[in-house]
Amino acid sequence: MPLKHEFSVDMTCEGCSNAVTRVLNKLGGVQFDIDLPNKKVCINSEHSVDTLLETLGKTGKAVSYLGPK
Repeated sequence: MPLKHEFSVDMTCEGCSNAVTRVLNKLGGVQFDIDLPNKKVCINSEHSVDTLLETLGKTGKAVSYLGPK
């Protein structure tokens, strides 16, 4: 059963959100919504939080886990 997780990602522009989209699509098995104004990414996935954090970290942005949605 996929879980929804909310992450805070320090995104400041469209380029940042594109980077997030790129790393998540590469990971696969995720559905996600990016809320650029509030710097949040909501991910629906069976991947572990650690995997998702590591993946989001590949963008070079500051990332933190906000909790289940």
